[in-house]
Amino acid sequence: MATPLNLLPFALAVPQDDAATDAATSEAANEVANPNDVPGEVDVSIDTVWGTVDNMIDSFMDRLPFLLVGVVVFAIFYFIAKLVRRFVRRATKDKSSANLGRVMGRVAQWVLIFVGLILAVAIMAPSITPGKLLTSLGIGGVAIGFAFKDILQNFMAGLLILLNEPFKIGDQIASGDHEGTVESIETRATLIKTYDGKRVVIPNSQIYTNPVVVNTAYDAIRTQYDVGVGYGDDLRQAAKIILQTLESAEGVVSDPAPDVVATELGGSSVVLRARWWTAPERANVVRVGNSVISDIKEALDDAGIDMPYPTNVTLLHDQTEDRDGDRTRQREGWPAGENPPKPRPIGSQRNKNKSKSPSDAGDTQAMNADRPHAE
Repeated sequence: MATPLNLLPFALAVPQDDAATDAATSEAANEVANPNDVPGEVDVSIDTVWGTVDNMIDSFMDRLPFLLVGVVVFAIFYFIAKLVRRFVRRATKDKSSANLGRVMGRVAQWVLIFVGLILAVAIMAPSITPGKLLTSLGIGGVAIGFAFKDILQNFMAGLLILLNEPFKIGDQIASGDHEGTVESIETRATLIKTYDGKRVVIPNSQIYTNPVVVNTAYDAIRTQYDVGVGYGDDLRQAAKIILQTLESAEGVVSDPAPDVVATELGGSSVVLRARWWTAPERANVVRVGNSVISDIKEALDDAGIDMPYPTNVTLLHDQTEDRDGDRTRQREGWPAGENPPKPRPIGSQRNKNKSKSPSDAGDTQAMNADRPHAE
């Protein structure tokens, strides 16, 4: 009969070290996987390397047909996009919306290229579905939108300008400090040529959000010029002469008719404003304006009507009259007191010199005679 004391040696022999057991198991698995592995030495097998390379080449060859089909699909969409762009440009070439057609053709081209790229990626990598790709692009589009905010803003403003057409190519506009003829309306900016032959590139967002003056929007534009006529001349006659000059000037249109209005009683003249209408092009406005101003000057000279220069009269404090206020008070720089300076009108010194006696003149000559003269 076995007693507890007899079973004690067996009980003590059963427990083993867990670490030793795990190490033995790992070594057995390593010997099965790498039977030729020598512990502590670098013994990489060339067969293993070539086996890995062979697997990669086999995988690439398996995917090569899909890669070729994806490239062909992308190339087809690329050439279709170019054909669509050319077709849209030719269809709108001879119309007023030619610039809009050029931009829309470019947009259609990029849309088709984008669609072709998505299909090509889906064919070459089946694990990347169009849905996953669009989701990734949507997440990245937020970052791209913040990074290229100004570019996208100019792009959208350019499309709105092309759709609404507040001005066209060839119009003469003024935007901010720049004025000239519109050469091109692109998706990012508008190009104008100034009157002195310079090209200015204005971002579309600036044009769309700020006021723009279109000088050639209508068939005629008004020009005006102020002419000063003397107070002693016949104002109505002067206005009649100016109006007749405007009506006979070359380049001044009759509808709307020119007119002359009095606008100001100036310091030295009455101001008559001549207003006339011409074709809106800048070169025509300058040419007609030069002719009109020259003709008005000659017509008023022939009629004997004065066009006075601005005249200013300056009086010093002591060049006033006795009746010019109370001189015992402090006013306009005069010292206050019971005995202020006497007035000295401008003509008083002249009259004093005229009233000088002959004896005084003789004394002056005698004094000059006594002075020594230089030899």
